[in-house]
Amino acid sequence: MATTDFKSVDEYIASFPADVQAILQQVRETIRARVPDAGEKISYQLPTITMNGKALMYFSGWKKHIAVYPIPPVDDQLAQEIEQYRSGQGTLKFPLAQPIPYQLIARLTEAFVDSRTAE
Repeated sequence: MATTDFKSVDEYIASFPADVQAILQQVRETIRARVPDAGEKISYQLPTITMNGKALMYFSGWKKHIAVYPIPPVDDQLAQEIEQYRSGQGTLKFPLAQPIPYQLIARLTEAFVDSRTAE
């Protein structure tokens, strides 16, 4: 990834090699498909999916992994499933050398949406 001021999520994704672009695009689509009236923007130089105009989730690409943050409130079962991907308190890292668990990302997104609609 080049260090730059990204103007759009498309521009951010385009800064990666083609194979990583495809993964980032799928992460983007997976999240957006589960957020009612999803929007997107660049915030903190990261792709940000918004709900009702407020940041909901961020995702990013790195040399050896894709990251999703922050971690939403989750039940015990989901907490166990994400444990292997935890990096610090609020970040999940999905290694590029392994299949990306898009279904798990979808479930995390749904947990975030549920927590926001309960507020």
